[in-house]
Amino acid sequence: MARYMEALTIERGGFRINVPESWWEFDVRPESRDDSIRRMVAERVRQRPELAKYQDTYTAFLQKAAADAWKSGALYCGCMAESFGGDTPITGSITVSNVGGRTQAGEPLSTDPQVIVSQLGVREAKKEGDAWRKVTTVDIPGVGVAARTYGIEDIPVPGDSLNRTIRAVLMQTFIPVPGQDGKVALVAGSSQVLDLADSFFDIFDAITSTFRFAE
Repeated sequence: MARYMEALTIERGGFRINVPESWWEFDVRPESRDDSIRRMVAERVRQRPELAKYQDTYTAFLQKAAADAWKSGALYCGCMAESFGGDTPITGSITVSNVGGRTQAGEPLSTDPQVIVSQLGVREAKKEGDAWRKVTTVDIPGVGVAARTYGIEDIPVPGDSLNRTIRAVLMQTFIPVPGQDGKVALVAGSSQVLDLADSFFDIFDAITSTFRFAE
């Protein structure tokens, strides 16, 4: 994993974060995502001509995914896909979103890390291979204390009528946004490579520790 030591600073809508230089951005911004995705798919088809018949399908699917991500508050999505000599590539992603909510009375939800921790459910694995989740707080240098969950989770597939899930390594850090009641910057790292969970937790923690609000 030594190749991940070189970092690239990303600046988006009020924040900046460092990601490994070898990662690439899945563009979710309305002004550029459609063209960016078309170019990305076209490049992949040039590398793998047998995918040409699926080009329009892939493009439409990814453009919808980007639009849905933006609507849900995503501001940045960084991805990795690396081969280390095995048959299956090592994949992972980091997403930064601006999210918030209100109570039934219309009041902004608390962004106090201890309150968030008390509302996040711990999940214990009853047997080997079960999903699990731990809840804690972390101190991000220059930002402060934030609530965090991490574990192996079953994530619902968006819009799936059969309520299917995808099992993934998942870390979510909820960082209160200064001056915005009820708003948190949610930094979420995920990977479907379950055997490397501990390594990905280290990577996601290292990336999240570089998060700063833009001045």
